[in-house]
Amino acid sequence: MAAGIMSENSTEVLAGAAVLAAAVGFLLYAGHSAGFGAGGGSYPLTGSFRTADGISVGTDVRLAGVKVGTVTSLALNTETYMADATVSVREGILIPTDSSLLISSEGLLGGNFVEIQPGGALENLEPGQEIEDTQGSVSLISLLMAFVGGQSGSDEPAPAP
Repeated sequence: MAAGIMSENSTEVLAGAAVLAAAVGFLLYAGHSAGFGAGGGSYPLTGSFRTADGISVGTDVRLAGVKVGTVTSLALNTETYMADATVSVREGILIPTDSSLLISSEGLLGGNFVEIQPGGALENLEPGQEIEDTQGSVSLISLLMAFVGGQSGSDEPAPAP
């Protein structure tokens, strides 16, 4: 009887160890995918947006469609009434001084992300510098209302061909 209990206990311990190892492996993979890993050095850049709808701390920063960093802070500047964002960019990725920072959408139903459009300057931004050329998010509702308003804005009939 004692051998049967020992057999059950060792089986349970082995199964528990396997589950624990799988959980640790998953956490390591998730951390690495999210950018929390060794050698993940980055440097900050800043930018001010008229509107920052759809982004928050943790939003991806992409260059040519590839994730190169994240948004690390987002706050309202009470003097300019603009949204001041700080983004972290992976070490080794040099951003020209005349680059643009845009809030882009992944599609009609997709989320937003911050896109860096590199310029052609020979000088690169230093850590902590500001990207001055920014474009805030575009509201889909505003675009649709402008389109509908533009189509029915004229009471005159269209000229005959």
